[in-house]
Amino acid sequence: MTATPQGASTSSPSNATGRGGLDTKAIIITSLMVFSMFFGAGNLIFPPEVGVGAGTNFWPGIVGFLIAGVALPVIAIIAVAISGFGVRDLANRGGALFGVVFSALVYLSIGVFYALPRTGAVSMEIAITPLTGLDSTLASFIFNLLFFGVSLALCWAPNAIPDTLGKFLTPALVALLAILITLTMFRFERVPAAPAEDYAESPAVTGLLNGYLTMDALAGLAFGIVIISSLRSKGFKPGPTLVRSTIITGTIAGVLLAAIYLGLALIGQTIPDAGRFDGGAALLAEAAHRALGTPGQLALAAIVILACLTTAVGLISATSEFFHELVPAVSYHAWATIFAVGSIAMATQGLSQVLAIAAPVISFLYPPAITLMILSIIEPLFRRQFSFHWTYRVAIWVAVVWSAISVTVSLGAEALAPVVAWAPGQSNDVGWALPTIAAALVGLALDFATRNSRPLELSAAAQAARREHDNADAHEEVNATVRR
Repeated sequence: MTATPQGASTSSPSNATGRGGLDTKAIIITSLMVFSMFFGAGNLIFPPEVGVGAGTNFWPGIVGFLIAGVALPVIAIIAVAISGFGVRDLANRGGALFGVVFSALVYLSIGVFYALPRTGAVSMEIAITPLTGLDSTLASFIFNLLFFGVSLALCWAPNAIPDTLGKFLTPALVALLAILITLTMFRFERVPAAPAEDYAESPAVTGLLNGYLTMDALAGLAFGIVIISSLRSKGFKPGPTLVRSTIITGTIAGVLLAAIYLGLALIGQTIPDAGRFDGGAALLAEAAHRALGTPGQLALAAIVILACLTTAVGLISATSEFFHELVPAVSYHAWATIFAVGSIAMATQGLSQVLAIAAPVISFLYPPAITLMILSIIEPLFRRQFSFHWTYRVAIWVAVVWSAISVTVSLGAEALAPVVAWAPGQSNDVGWALPTIAAALVGLALDFATRNSRPLELSAAAQAARREHDNADAHEEVNATVRR
């Protein structure tokens, strides 16, 4: 997952959308940008792990992974496109408190809690350790001090550096991975091993839960507004055309992600003795060495470091901008320094420790995030009759409470287990789904009974965007009438 700071430059506007049509070239270029935003450290290491763990249950396992790692991020983009606002204004549909806390946790999880230190940890494990043999805590600290020090320097004045680097690095990385995947497929026979315990019992759900770790569904909520802004800079006017173009853009990027994930997962099924590796980072480094030799391993190391560096710069910038807006008394530079220092401390502990710390936060966030995304997509179907108010609040807070209890139980509070153990799928961490659906139906009934038309709690910027969006809708409707 890669982020683009708010200050990144964009392409010159296109006039092709002025007649209400779709600028195909602009959509393709933006789709590649979206792909680069999502494709980062975690997207490299988790698919090979799925390939190894799923074994003979490969297809249900990878389908579950693709649902969480591709379908949910695309749904998140669609939810933001339909609403036209950023993650905080979207989250405000669950109430003002939920809007602040949820959006802050989303940015922390794609920042210093997980995705940001992961960039340093993955760079160390893929690029440094296989080439030098260095894997001590001191070596990790020195590398991450340099890595995040450079990242902090690059994002000190938000500009187009990450965007510019991404345009060159991401195609190079994808090209190398395509070569690596192709050579691996031809050089080694695919011989799936027996599935690991979790994949033997419930491969699709296990793949789904591993797909959560990419963090792309949560990132989609944060990046959706960036995609909209990028398309607007290319000449797309607010209204149905912009929404449609955003959805197409996200879908194209999702297809590219799915293709790369599938290829990386197949590497885990073709490398001999793949099960002996500690994780996807070591497996991918070994695959590069076996398929391309030392030059391939060196090239992969260099590109991974630079790609992760671009990711780190974007994430520091994006999270610092958000928290500076949330707490203006603390400067952007202060937030950036705090996040860089925190990432050094976490990344030095190694990738496995980063995952262990992040897992409870991720487990807590996904149920309310998925609930918010799905309801945001469903709401337009009812908008002519009534707006969602209680539907959002009841469903989201049931998901929040259920998720909080489940995470608490997983951390050792067994006394609370009976509260949630009765739900179907609870043993596979999806027990929240049925109670949340029931809560949404209760909220829907309340909204239908009251015909609630209470306006959303929007920021001033979002209110201005809504007015512009509505004006554009009216303008496009007039144009359509004239054409008819």
